[in-house]
Amino acid sequence: MRKALLLVCTFLSGIALGQQYPAPTPLADLLNEAREHSPSVLAANAVVKTATFGPSQARAFPDTELMVQQFSVGSPRPLAGFSNSDFAYIGFGGSQELPYPGKRDLRGKVAEKEIVVSRAEVGMTLADVLERVKTAYFTLARAQAVLDLLERNRQAVDDIEQAAQIRYRVGTGTQQDLLRAQLERTRLLNDIAMQQRDLRQVQALLRALLNRPLDSPDMVAEPLTPRLLTNLDSQVVGIMEQNPELQIRQAEIEKASTEVQLANREMKPDFGVQYMWQHTSDRFRDYYMATFSVKLPNRGRVNAALSQAEVRKQQLELQRQAQLKQLQGDVAEQLAAIHTLEEQLTIYREGLVPQSEAAFNAGMAGYRAGRQEYQSLLSSYSDTLRLGIEYQQLVAEHEIALAHVERLIGGELK
Repeated sequence: MRKALLLVCTFLSGIALGQQYPAPTPLADLLNEAREHSPSVLAANAVVKTATFGPSQARAFPDTELMVQQFSVGSPRPLAGFSNSDFAYIGFGGSQELPYPGKRDLRGKVAEKEIVVSRAEVGMTLADVLERVKTAYFTLARAQAVLDLLERNRQAVDDIEQAAQIRYRVGTGTQQDLLRAQLERTRLLNDIAMQQRDLRQVQALLRALLNRPLDSPDMVAEPLTPRLLTNLDSQVVGIMEQNPELQIRQAEIEKASTEVQLANREMKPDFGVQYMWQHTSDRFRDYYMATFSVKLPNRGRVNAALSQAEVRKQQLELQRQAQLKQLQGDVAEQLAAIHTLEEQLTIYREGLVPQSEAAFNAGMAGYRAGRQEYQSLLSSYSDTLRLGIEYQQLVAEHEIALAHVERLIGGELK
């Protein structure tokens, strides 16, 4: 029994006897490569770097204005009357707007919150890329395992065709059985070609996600092994708040709160100072003029801006609550699917696959001995191949579902 179970595991994993690949690359290595080289992640990090220049600009004083004035007397010509009138002058001065205390600091804090939002968006982009890499990796592993399975079944098809030829020659089989065996071999070759097409497609997708050249060597995935996590539900509840979308929304709420404070502070007046030195002819005394101004904000405009900021904050809070409820529903749906897949995997691993193999082996022996009909043998062979492929598909779906849960909760399951 133990030996039979070992044979079944070898049959399912696609190791040896079939398609040969170079040494596999661990998924963790590809994930690290995606973090460092993914075009989407690099672009998102560039946005963060751009946002880091915002706070210093927001906290800066308004631009200083320098002025040159010339006042003529008696004629529009420049410097007319400069030598004989104490009204004619040439002046030099400057002016500076002074925002109400606290405004510049709040504007800088709003810009800092924008950096936090950009960083949260990097987290969301990275989570999307990592999920796509995981999905492609598991798809690659499934395609490799199925291709190995099909390659190994060439021998089984050859054995069936050889047995059909022997029975046909001795008169115990029909030509139709022989043609069916040949048709089954052709169908198997077509399935192999389709799997090879899938391999090429997923290789192209992985190269794009990892920013590798199109002519780079093919990647090889490790054999699929289902991760059966006993404390899955408790893990999910513990780290659900790390969801990237929730992190973005929380950062936007904090930014909106600062914008409300800034809108309140915008009700305060701004100030302006100006100084001018007016030089006249040496026969007359110079003029010196200093000006202090107060800029009163339009109350209607400022109140509207404050109301808009408060409503915006409320909107973001409600959106976060809705996203959290949606997230909880999506996670619950994924967990239900994962538990169902695990039950199916147990049924396939412990029942369907070994039973179908035993039935096929018994049918093959019976057909060679003339005690089994060809149609029953072909049915057993098809069942064995189909169940093996379905098992690999279930394992891939299970791992992809876990990867999607990790994307939803924003953390790795252990």
